[in-house]
Parts: sequence; C-alpha cells; structure tokens
Amino acid sequence: MSEDHTHVQEFFGSRAADWDRKFPADGPAFATAVGEFGLRPGDRVLDAGCGTGRALTALRTAVGPSGTVLGADLTPQMLAAARQAGREAEGVLLLADVARLPLRDAVLDAVFAAGLIAHLPDPGSNLRELARVVRPGGRLALFHPIGRAALAARHGRELTPDDLRAEHNLGPLLSASGWEMTSYADEDHRFLVLATHRP
Repeated sequence: MSEDHTHVQEFFGSRAADWDRKFPADGPAFATAVGEFGLRPGDRVLDAGCGTGRALTALRTAVGPSGTVLGADLTPQMLAAARQAGREAEGVLLLADVARLPLRDAVLDAVFAAGLIAHLPDPGSNLRELARVVRPGGRLALFHPIGRAALAARHGRELTPDDLRAEHNLGPLLSASGWEMTSYADEDHRFLVLATHRP
C-alpha cells in the first residue's frame, strides 16, 4: 500500500460496501483468533484498522460488558459499513489513523489488528505507536483469516524472503518496536502472531 492515505482510503472505500459479502466465511476465523488472544473480562482493547468491524462482536464477547472495545479505521466507508451491519453496538468506532492514535499512553490492555501489517506505511514507527497506547505487559495480535501462502496465491504472486510477515522479518521488527513475539502461526487457514508489550 502507498504511504498516501488518499490512495488507501480510495482502495478500501470503493470496496467497503461489498467487503463482508466478498469474504462471508471469515467470521469463525476471527472468533477463533480472538479466543486465542487471551482477553479477560474488563479489558480495554482496540481493533486497529477495524474495517467493517468483523472482530468487534468477538472482542466484546471476550471483554464482557465491563470491558472497552474501540474500533479505529482510516476509511469512512468502512466505518459506515460497520455501522450498517450493527457493529457499532459492540464498541466505539473512531475515524483515526493507527499511525497517530487519539489515545493516551498506556490506556489499553490489548490491540487486535486484522490484515493491518501489510498496509502500514512505516511498520516500525506504526508498531511503536500501537505499543505507546498499550500498558506494559499488554498484548498485540496480528491476524489474517488465511495464511501467507494462501493470500499470495489469491493475489497471484509468490512469497519472497523479504515478506514483512515472514517470521524471520517480523520477529526483529516487533522487537525493535517495543514488542516481544510470543507465538507465530502461519497456516493455510490463518495467520496469527501474538506479542507482548515489553515493560
């Protein structure tokens, strides 16, 4: 993706209305990933780059009525689709750039990010921004409902060693950004990396 936010907004904005219909089978994968994330009742969690809010229901279930769920996205059309799907009832939706979140330091317990990492203009700096808003010991989940190889095949390309999401690239990137990778799963049916914010 381009560093130009207008391009990102145009790309996703033109696809927002049909996004959920295009990927109808992803719901269980989101729920499973959130289940593995280890959220607790009362936690404060951000869905970074929430899109149409497909993770919000699972996140709300995990943190319960006493928890806080936020969904932030750069694209107004994606947030409109989330509202149309009734997902605003599960959390507060913010029109915001995850590179500059309108949140205080250490205010969150966790960040869930589905499909986000490949679209970050400056991954190191952007991951540091996510670390800024998470308390020490808090958690990060980088998720995609299909693995790297399956996603590459969907887009008609081959995986290369410089793929940002490859374990040998992502681990050091997370470490340099204030996170410690605690698990890495890259399978046909899901990509899920969990990390902890280092004190």
